[in-house]
Amino acid sequence: MKWKEQMLHLRAYQPGKSIEEVKREYNLNNIVKLASNENPYGYSPMVDTALNNFGDSFRFYPDGSAQTLREKTAGFLDVDQNQLIFTNGTDELVQIVSRALLEPGKNTVMPTPTFPQYKHNAVIEGAEVREVPVVEGRHDLSKMLAAIDDETAIVWLCSPNNPTGIYMPQTELRTFMDSVPSDVLVVLDEAYYEYVDDPDDSLALIDVYPNLLITRTFSKGYGLASFRVGYGISTAENISRLEPARPPFNTNALGQLAAAAALDDPDFVAESRQANAEEKEKYYQFCQRHGLSYFPTQGNFILIDLQCDGDFAAEFLLRRGLIVRSGAVLGFPTCARITIGTKDQNEQVRHAIDELKQHVAAQPQGDLA
Repeated sequence: MKWKEQMLHLRAYQPGKSIEEVKREYNLNNIVKLASNENPYGYSPMVDTALNNFGDSFRFYPDGSAQTLREKTAGFLDVDQNQLIFTNGTDELVQIVSRALLEPGKNTVMPTPTFPQYKHNAVIEGAEVREVPVVEGRHDLSKMLAAIDDETAIVWLCSPNNPTGIYMPQTELRTFMDSVPSDVLVVLDEAYYEYVDDPDDSLALIDVYPNLLITRTFSKGYGLASFRVGYGISTAENISRLEPARPPFNTNALGQLAAAAALDDPDFVAESRQANAEEKEKYYQFCQRHGLSYFPTQGNFILIDLQCDGDFAAEFLLRRGLIVRSGAVLGFPTCARITIGTKDQNEQVRHAIDELKQHVAAQPQGDLA
């Protein structure tokens, strides 16, 4: 087979262990999954109502234009319908953007660590990847700007950044955008937008900067991760250029229905955001009491330096039925990224971290036994 050279070295995305997998492997009954930043409070009950009233046949393809969802989202955001593109999660949108703009000879600029699919898709397309290390969890925008040249096609920004949770104020974003060449697409990934305490109106910037594309999702704040519905907002011209790279019927009928119903319940999202804010403050207090450094987060996750090998820490918690994400695979080798769960779930995590600290103090070599 004449594979692309880069395909011989790339690894497929490695998801965390599933709840059922952990139950089988560790002989546990009660598992708490806090590794993938799903909404611990579920989703709006309006979604179930809409799904229970689904009257179409599964033998038909879904609406390829997602027209009902398109109309509701456009009204919700106060944008034109032609400014929206709907995708199978934002992962697919990253893939579409990369496919449309990147090729050998082109380059893309991004922070590191950040969402790994930006780099993954750029490598597949044969483009040069220019990574600029974050500083205290924040994008180093001045160095990212310096990395742009005539062959730069895409700049990736992630706000709040995954895995650090740091939010980029609009003043910084505007200053950056003022200096980016107009023929370079800047993608602002706002997957965790619904969790930001007091978010800026980033959509207003599209009228000012036509080279801006904003991505959002129904997977996080809306709690619809398994339905895989993401979307992008930009100028109608940019969207029209991206659409030919979008696979037909890429969002399924039930996902479109669930997402449209979720928009009817902003109170659910507000309640989730408030509960998340209250619980993250408890993590801050816990870390401060125990001398653990962390990044102040505007997402529904927190990256904590547990002062030991991140893989070891994740495995230690896993054996107690707590699935978290090791920082070792995220660029922070002594950290763990923990989804902020419910009150009871977070108390379990903090108790387990207490045990971990005691264990490491007694066995510095990191023996799990």
